[in-house]
Amino acid sequence: MKIAVDAMGGDFAPEAIVEGVLLAAAELPEHVTIVLIGKQSSVAPLLQNRNTESVARIELVDADDVIEMSEHPTRALSQKPNSSIGVGFRLLKDKQVDAFCSAGNTGAMHVGALFSVKAIEGILRPCIAGFVPQITGGYAIMLDIGANADCKPEVLEQFGHIGSIYAKNVFGISRPRVALMNIGSEEQKGSLIAQATHQLLKDNQHINFVGNIEGGDFFDGKADVIVTDGFTGNVLFKLGESFYQVANRRGIQDEFLAKTNYESVGGSPILGVNGNVIIAHGISSPLAIKNMIGLAIRQVESDSYVKIAQALS
Repeated sequence: MKIAVDAMGGDFAPEAIVEGVLLAAAELPEHVTIVLIGKQSSVAPLLQNRNTESVARIELVDADDVIEMSEHPTRALSQKPNSSIGVGFRLLKDKQVDAFCSAGNTGAMHVGALFSVKAIEGILRPCIAGFVPQITGGYAIMLDIGANADCKPEVLEQFGHIGSIYAKNVFGISRPRVALMNIGSEEQKGSLIAQATHQLLKDNQHINFVGNIEGGDFFDGKADVIVTDGFTGNVLFKLGESFYQVANRRGIQDEFLAKTNYESVGGSPILGVNGNVIIAHGISSPLAIKNMIGLAIRQVESDSYVKIAQALS
């Protein structure tokens, strides 16, 4: 198994990325190799005089260009084919790697996935999934968290379906509970889109729909899959992540709040494309990068995107 990592993506690249890769390499299963993509002149010196066994688990692939955080995704990808993101997607498309991870330009990662490995046939809108810690233990998967700000009911229903497949195969939940984020638990609550989505989810025989949940249920363990549009999901997800930051500034140490820290999982998968693509915070630390690589390994082992494709065929 080969996990590709963009060495040049993120606010603290390449130093933080390389440190995270070295942390992961020290604990990798024997069958896993990390493919580090970036400017060799910048990355190679950071691997010198490091743990020999860890460095031996890393392959360095040169990419002489970088897509900056502020660049327009589509334009940058077409103008910079030899960027670390461009090379990463080329390797993924050619099946030379099993997953591609980056803390770089989120838009470029999303567009790159659509242009390279492309959307799974039958997918209306690929989405970005986030992991929400639950007080009952484990995580719920929420989708979308930013790729699709406006969604039709049919798109939201499909989020519930693919989220359920992911939770079953990656989290090992035999019958994931799917819930719709809404402004009330009653069936008739919410916007016209929310009401129509509720009915579609209720009628979908492929999922275990448990109804609406509210913002106050976010961490309460009432669902394994939380369905929402990318606008609402992004706001909720970032609010949830801020709890750790506030607690940390106030000197509060709490096991559950620590799980709201973005570093705890490290990345978010793009679901609905023909490959394993993981994106991370631009501010990612070495710990976040290490955990993102761990998530990528679990996702490859679960064969989740293949399972999604089979379910929609």
